[in-house]
Amino acid sequence: MTTQGERTPTPGEGQDGQAGQRTGGGAEGADGTERSRRGRRLTGRRAVGWVVMVGVVAAGGWIITRPMPGDYIPGLGPSAKDSARTPPVVGNPPPTTDPEALNADNLFPAQRTVEAAGYKARRGGIRRGEKCDEVLQDGTQELLKDSGCQAYLIVSFTGVDHPVRSSVTLLRFADQAAAARAADTLRGKPGAVAFILADTNFAPAPSAGSAKPGSEARVEAVGHYVTVTSSRPGDARPADTASSNPAPSTPTPTASGGEPNLDEATRALSYAAGQPFVWM
Repeated sequence: MTTQGERTPTPGEGQDGQAGQRTGGGAEGADGTERSRRGRRLTGRRAVGWVVMVGVVAAGGWIITRPMPGDYIPGLGPSAKDSARTPPVVGNPPPTTDPEALNADNLFPAQRTVEAAGYKARRGGIRRGEKCDEVLQDGTQELLKDSGCQAYLIVSFTGVDHPVRSSVTLLRFADQAAAARAADTLRGKPGAVAFILADTNFAPAPSAGSAKPGSEARVEAVGHYVTVTSSRPGDARPADTASSNPAPSTPTPTASGGEPNLDEATRALSYAAGQPFVWM
């Protein structure tokens, strides 16, 4: 029997009803501990996430370090193995403060294939300087004296798919008018510009009047620059000596009736050389 205002204690409840409260508090603590344990447990979803993350990091490291030529990720540059094989360079580099400088590394990166009009070539040795008469086969001619030529760059190329060697000469002038006059002068003197080899040496000049179609130099004025491009057979011999050698067992398609692929290489590299200067 209870008096008014009192209630019958429930089972497990002690004096003043405190036991139930303690029991309830204990249950809540146990539930929190269980959730904490579940939070620390390595679930299947979490394991998959870690595996994916490790795989991405490993793949990124492989891309950066794999031994293949070229820039694998923009800005990283070629691998150390390929840097050791950088073609030789003769002459001092142009000033880095000159935005129009003839910088071979910017125009034709050593470890990157040049491709134009379907023709592919790889850069070889280069020569550079400010005395433009140094590009002439016969420096005594002084064809570029007082022409306004400020600097030159000569680059050697080797065909990737064809046994062709090419030489590209770039001349920088003060203005377009000076470049146009110099181009006309060089067109009137075929063979005046020297042909550079991969080792930076100059190849022997062909005998007078012996140039065949496809082996004649291509001279172009582009902005205030002039490009002179010519090609020779794979051993870099003058085109007139080709007829004294046996024909290859598998003929290669010829261009313009001249040496195999020479005209194709000359046109493609002439375009690639002049393209950076179209808007300058």
